[in-house]
Amino acid sequence: MITVIGLGVTAGDLTKRGEEAILRAAKSSAPVLVRTAHTRSYQSVLDLGIEHTCLDGVYESSRNFATLAKNLAKKVAEAGDNAVYLVDGAATEDNSVKALSKRLRGKLEIIDGVSKVTALVRAAGFEGCSYTAVSAYELAERAQSGALTLPLLVYDMDDRALAGDCKLVLGDLFGEETQTRYIWGDKATKTPIYALDRQKNYDYTSAVAIEETPLLEKTRFTLDDLREIIVRLRKPNGCPWDRVQTNESIKMAAVEEAYELVDAVDACDDDKILEETGDILLQAVFHAVLKEETGAFNLTDVLTGICNKLITRHTHVFGQDSAENASGALSVWEKNKMVEKHQTTYADAVNDVPKCFPAAMRAQKVGKRAAKAGMDFSDVRSAEIRLQEEIKEFFEAYQSGDKEAVEKELGDVLFAAVNVGRKAGCDCEKALKESVDRFAKRFTKAEALALADGKVVTELSEELWDEYYLKAKESLR
Repeated sequence: MITVIGLGVTAGDLTKRGEEAILRAAKSSAPVLVRTAHTRSYQSVLDLGIEHTCLDGVYESSRNFATLAKNLAKKVAEAGDNAVYLVDGAATEDNSVKALSKRLRGKLEIIDGVSKVTALVRAAGFEGCSYTAVSAYELAERAQSGALTLPLLVYDMDDRALAGDCKLVLGDLFGEETQTRYIWGDKATKTPIYALDRQKNYDYTSAVAIEETPLLEKTRFTLDDLREIIVRLRKPNGCPWDRVQTNESIKMAAVEEAYELVDAVDACDDDKILEETGDILLQAVFHAVLKEETGAFNLTDVLTGICNKLITRHTHVFGQDSAENASGALSVWEKNKMVEKHQTTYADAVNDVPKCFPAAMRAQKVGKRAAKAGMDFSDVRSAEIRLQEEIKEFFEAYQSGDKEAVEKELGDVLFAAVNVGRKAGCDCEKALKESVDRFAKRFTKAEALALADGKVVTELSEELWDEYYLKAKESLR
């Protein structure tokens, strides 16, 4: 059985039990492997005067931290069952030991040592509070998983390049100006995140500690911060307006913010897109907080629901289905959606289209879902013939003077026009919106041209309006 021994943080940390195990191994000529010679605790090995092998060469041949841990574990395992492996700090904290335990299915003896994390926690002043500790080599991966919270201790920051990588990750999460405590050896100095790669010295003792930042001092925020702000605003000593809102009273704000985001996208204005995306997020979190107050659900339930939906709807990514293109992916999505919503008929899907959608958008979605059942036009030409029929019926109703019938037939004309667009592969809501935008620009230009000619626009004939409109259209082309 391989024995793993923690050397602790500095010379003299090696336990009596650990020392005896090393001497027994040396006496029996068992291989003694040391993870690295570049630590203060390595002096304990030198003081014993035993034959040993340092594995620093494995560092140089490993591409990344995960590969390093596996390569070290492989090297130790190949040394044989009677090998002794020495690591700095506490053995149970070492990632190469974790990899070795996994490789050997736990069949190894561990003699622990003084934790280097514990020593750094003391230097950081984090004793007595909850904190997150992570190796600098794992920082980016942990950041992607959303597992980094303050207070935070980042250790193993042993060179300037790695410090630069850490700076980018931490700056994005907490703000480049945020103050940290840079720990090196026995010294701890205050420095902002942006200066983490500008220190004079780096080695295996280098670490950075970031304390919890009060809400009003933060320069970067998280989803939890947004929730906390809304909760504060809803408290008795919060904002009088926010306190009296309900899901019903703010429901239309979500619609308004969505349209403002669309406008920002149409304008290709990244600053506005950033702002409006935040406004939509605010509406979602506000609704979640209101429901949290009633006990219906909370923000975590909301996030869980959407994550589960993305996984279960994308079975061509996370499951056994396949999709070769966007159309195939959409079909898989719709199939899974019907199953999840317990829609046993296509009529269920048709009636599930929200009634509050803009008319053209709802018409297109209803037509599309009906088409899934096979009720559809064969092509654009077939849909265009139906449109002509509906136009004819509209004028017949108009000539009859029946206003109710006229409105009904107009609805049929518009629905038929949407079907023509749908069969042509157009987004009818988008097409109509952009057509109205073009008309507004052309009308503005046409009026300006008429006024420049000294015309009174309210006195222009239909023919003259057409003439100015065509000139405007040409000048804006």
